Amino acid sequence: MNYTKLNNILGWLTFSIAFFIYYLTIEPTVSFWDCGEYISTAYKLEVGHPPGAPFFQLLGRFFSLFALETNNVAFMINIMSAMCSAFAILFLFWTITALSKKISTKTNNKLTLEQKIVVFGSALVGSLAYTFSDSFWFSATEGEVYAMSSTFTAITFWAILKWENESDDKHAARWIILIAYLIGLSIGVHLLNLLAIPALIFIYYFKKYEATKLGVFKVFILAIIITGGIQGIIIPQIVNFAKGFELFFVNTIGLPFNSGTIIYFALIIAGIVFGLKYAKKKNKHGMGIALVSFATILIGYSTFFILVIRSNANTPIDENNPEDAVSLLAYLNREQYGDWPIINGQYYNANIVDLEDGTPVYKKDKSAGKYVITNTRKKSIPVYDSKFSGFFPRMWSSTQPAHAKAYQQWSGQKNNKRPPTFSENLTYFFKYQLGHMYFRYFMWNFSGRQNDIQGHGEINKGNWMSGIPFIDEKIRGLGPQDNIPRSMAENKGKNNYYMLPFLLGIIGLMHQIKKN
Repeated sequence: MNYTKLNNILGWLTFSIAFFIYYLTIEPTVSFWDCGEYISTAYKLEVGHPPGAPFFQLLGRFFSLFALETNNVAFMINIMSAMCSAFAILFLFWTITALSKKISTKTNNKLTLEQKIVVFGSALVGSLAYTFSDSFWFSATEGEVYAMSSTFTAITFWAILKWENESDDKHAARWIILIAYLIGLSIGVHLLNLLAIPALIFIYYFKKYEATKLGVFKVFILAIIITGGIQGIIIPQIVNFAKGFELFFVNTIGLPFNSGTIIYFALIIAGIVFGLKYAKKKNKHGMGIALVSFATILIGYSTFFILVIRSNANTPIDENNPEDAVSLLAYLNREQYGDWPIINGQYYNANIVDLEDGTPVYKKDKSAGKYVITNTRKKSIPVYDSKFSGFFPRMWSSTQPAHAKAYQQWSGQKNNKRPPTFSENLTYFFKYQLGHMYFRYFMWNFSGRQNDIQGHGEINKGNWMSGIPFIDEKIRGLGPQDNIPRSMAENKGKNNYYMLPFLLGIIGLMHQIKKN
């Protein structure tokens, strides 16, 4: 049997295994968090919490049509998550085979029997290990956005490898354009897929250019700029400019509602068409690909029009009421959640010394025929004491006393009357944000898990573990595990992977470094 046929058969086999397992363990109704809202808004195409997930809702609505009875709607949308996760496993399998094949064959495209066993064996082990990983399995069985978002990430990365394999073909740019469209669509699910962009840019660089240390550094900076540009410029600013046009043409010129938005998008379409004609005339191939990619991102992103359309229908669930470009911007920017410092700003014990003006809130006034300010937001943004502000403020301002206590617990700060030192911020960053909130979750998936209790650093709640006594008792300090209470021993969240997935990942990493 040839390589391609075997690759397809085994890929669909992993899909079938994953879907079967997820189907057997699926949530029959609603999980107790955002799932109820997502299922409800998908079923009747309503407007959920900011920043919205319109493409998820569209597909959720499609799956709900097969429920036949209302009490099966939640189950069918959960089935959608199971199917999405199984597709993610399928494309992960094909991604691993593509990378394994590239490592195994440097000079030709033919594989020996031994090489095929290595390629397909590694893909089966890798994809099935991920199938049963804690977090991925969890999201695969409920009506949340993470399963579908993982699918987009898996397909996007697989697509860049397809481009890399065909990059010398004259039609290879189709994969770049497909990736741009997938990114645009994924914005209507979750922003997780944007994190694949740096990897895509590096693959492009290594394929098209001779790699240098300076070149790698420049590409790294470019990857950050492009990722940040899509998230910080394209996603909000496309709507921000639409808001500006709408206010100008309605409030200043006196045209009907939505006139500014129509003019704005007509100008964007005209600009893209003009740019494509110019690129063709001047034979600027790269410019043409960039413009088409930008256009396909916008086409994918256009699913957010669904929120505006349905909000105008005044659905029962209509959070934030984003009926036009003006109100949609506040919705996309998550303004109701407030803001927090990332690079520089206030610490948790900073006092408010002043107030600044915020962005006014506009609302459509049909009787007046224009947008009117319903909230000036004068003196609505707090200004904090500069003495209690600094660089990289991980322990930032919070009104909840429990947070202040946790900051001191994790950072070791004894006196909260003074601002935390930079060292204390780093201690909190490494111990809590990286160690407790990232590495612990990571090891749940690839080493093992103590139980399904969230925990806050206690010895008996939610720690990662391996199932290897020496590691768990001595290194991890969790104590003897052979005489723990029955409630802990039989906790259904307890998993012991004996660090096998983790060690296989480390071995694979070392092997790829050795292979350059």
